[in-house]
Amino acid sequence: MFDTQDLPFLEALAEMVYSNPFSRRRMELEQQALGAADSEENALVWSRTQTTEHEERATVRAVTVRADSLAEECRERLAKRRSVDARSRELYDGLVTYVLYYRHIASHTIDELYAPPRGKNGQRVWREFLADYERMFAVGSFEGHNAHAAAHLFACLCQVRRAFKHIFDCILGESAPAGRLREAVWQSIFTHDMRRYRRSLYRTMRELPTLITGPSGTGKELVARAIACSQFLDFDAEREQFVDDPAIAFTPLNLSALSPTLIESELFGHRRGAFTGAAEDRVGWLEACRPHGAVFLDEIGELDLAIQVKLLRVVQQRTYTRLGDSAERTFAGKIIAATNRDLAEEIDAGRFRHDLYYRLCADRIETPSLREQLADRPQALEGLIHFIAERVAPGEANAVAAEAQECIASNMPAGYAWPGNIRELEQCVRNILVRREYTPRSKETVQRTGWLADAEAGKLTADELLCSYATWLYAQLGTYEATATKLGLDRRTVKSKIDQKLLAAIRRGG
Repeated sequence: MFDTQDLPFLEALAEMVYSNPFSRRRMELEQQALGAADSEENALVWSRTQTTEHEERATVRAVTVRADSLAEECRERLAKRRSVDARSRELYDGLVTYVLYYRHIASHTIDELYAPPRGKNGQRVWREFLADYERMFAVGSFEGHNAHAAAHLFACLCQVRRAFKHIFDCILGESAPAGRLREAVWQSIFTHDMRRYRRSLYRTMRELPTLITGPSGTGKELVARAIACSQFLDFDAEREQFVDDPAIAFTPLNLSALSPTLIESELFGHRRGAFTGAAEDRVGWLEACRPHGAVFLDEIGELDLAIQVKLLRVVQQRTYTRLGDSAERTFAGKIIAATNRDLAEEIDAGRFRHDLYYRLCADRIETPSLREQLADRPQALEGLIHFIAERVAPGEANAVAAEAQECIASNMPAGYAWPGNIRELEQCVRNILVRREYTPRSKETVQRTGWLADAEAGKLTADELLCSYATWLYAQLGTYEATATKLGLDRRTVKSKIDQKLLAAIRRGG
């Protein structure tokens, strides 16, 4: 069926089609398909930069050219055969899936594929895709490759395009921690097994909540938005359009900004007269959420215990009732929650329900601090500054980024920890744009370096040094679990080593 010389390429491609595009394994498969040694390009984390922002990597382009040519050759061979063995069908299916994506999906924007009016652009793309799909599979013994199967594959590939766009454009950073974050977000959407997702999980993944943890200012809402806007959308082949618009899939709710009564009303809705001031019926966010969308509950650690009970019912049974109503309603979307608190500590203190925690953490993502990113790759700061400058000063990004880099290098203390993370870096760039200066909170700098100075002077015992470092690291990372992972210690050991007086001083200053 296939030439022996083509088999290594086809086998690598068959795995590559269903691999995480942000994983190291994906890059290895690209090199394997080309029969090339690992390149310098693949030694780095694949991320959006000023030079790679609008184009595919060279290895992807090379694989695509070869796959496109080989697909046509294989189709001609199949047309001359009456039957094909299972392995050959699998390899051919992977080859055609890859080719269809790059021929018909990858070059289009999200608006061209989804956004209203859906008629012209999306309809044209679908018709060209369907014609090519039918041509490629109208050979050999490919049962089940009909218009319905084509519509499902089209929907899956468009979701891949949408998810890649949201993750690649919104979760920035050239460090390994940032790369791992992009990989984890992709898994939250598709799981680690994309074949299984395509077969069946595409319909049920929204029932699995996602918990995002990490220090303040590390982009938890960006992660939530990327997941929410990348949920599966069915494609209606008869009407030649998607069943919904992904642009309206994200519903954020900041729980820390509302009183418990308002949270209940905003989340669950209420009937007229349910409480003082409830002059009319209100649709809550859960009810307003589209079946293919998500509700984002920011600062879930701030939620009142009584409301946690009601939220547990939503997560566990997918049902809820409006305030003042007895009618049971079904929630069809996805729950995404986020917190900068250590929920294990909140459970120990009796402020968070353990049953809700275990329901939420089936899928958990931790956002890295800016300090972690820069510790891995200090030069990543330059790229982050440039992208922030693009947002705050469009048209002047290069000049503003250069000013910010010069100011930070000249005036900021060496090894500054950026306790406010990306949010602080953005504020720094804004300050420099307006006043050409930025002064970090001096107390934080003093407290951060005080114990280091004592250590350099030989004034600390080994236990005091561990306590000081564990406390400072905990102040940066925000959770005992993250601190324990970083130190290679047990969570309980870390908790016992925290110096509460030093912690309070660091927090007051930073």
